[in-house]
Amino acid sequence: MSLLNQVDPYKPLALQTLSTDTPFTPAYIQASLTQSGDPQGIYTTRVKNRHIVLENPARTSNVQKEHGAKKARRESGKKKRKTAALGRRPADAKGLWKLENGAQKFDLFLPLHQLWMGYISELLGLSPPSSVPVGEAMPNASSMHPKLVKADFHGSLLTVRQSKNPCLVGLTGIVIHETENAFKIITRKDQLKLIPKQNSIFTLAVPLYSTLLQTQFEPVEAVRTVLDAPHIAFDLYGNQFCFRSADRAGRKFKAKETIEL
Repeated sequence: MSLLNQVDPYKPLALQTLSTDTPFTPAYIQASLTQSGDPQGIYTTRVKNRHIVLENPARTSNVQKEHGAKKARRESGKKKRKTAALGRRPADAKGLWKLENGAQKFDLFLPLHQLWMGYISELLGLSPPSSVPVGEAMPNASSMHPKLVKADFHGSLLTVRQSKNPCLVGLTGIVIHETENAFKIITRKDQLKLIPKQNSIFTLAVPLYSTLLQTQFEPVEAVRTVLDAPHIAFDLYGNQFCFRSADRAGRKFKAKETIEL
């Protein structure tokens, strides 16, 4: 007969005085083994100085572990999709890039353009207007090119210098949205134009001097656009800029010769 069948767990414990000489565990087991002729021997051979599992915990199988891991991966994937940036189709469906009626005004985006002039001045480290003459203010081109190819063009002033579509040549406007394959600009005539990058060459104007405030008491003279002050013109080949703004910022560009037909 097993030890479990010999012990009655519901039997009331006999009142007795417990001490270090008579500890609780031996006294309880020997008092519960009523059907055994040698309770002391059973306790000595089966219980004393042994590890006894009082409860057998339920173990999860490998199948259950794999199922739980797959469920956790699905939940983490759902959270990532919820927090990720919207793609082009969801953004178009919600109308995030559609301008309201009356918002297609060149003057409304001038503050954005002036903010971009301060951003590009800080990015390129341009000098203040009163520090150096015009002949010495030209920055080093080798240090400007790697920064310009990774710069953000939202708010910049672009001019279409060459394009396969002759109707687009000569258009100038403020960039309000850049996608992988096109620039969306607002012209001085308050017209919204979508200019494809493919097979187009753009002219980017960058201020020659910094437009940031130098001190609290010596502010820089306010400039309406970058073309109204001394500036530097760069040619942007659209075939080499067919990337999103965020992708271009982390991309490595290699200098190579190209032939634009």
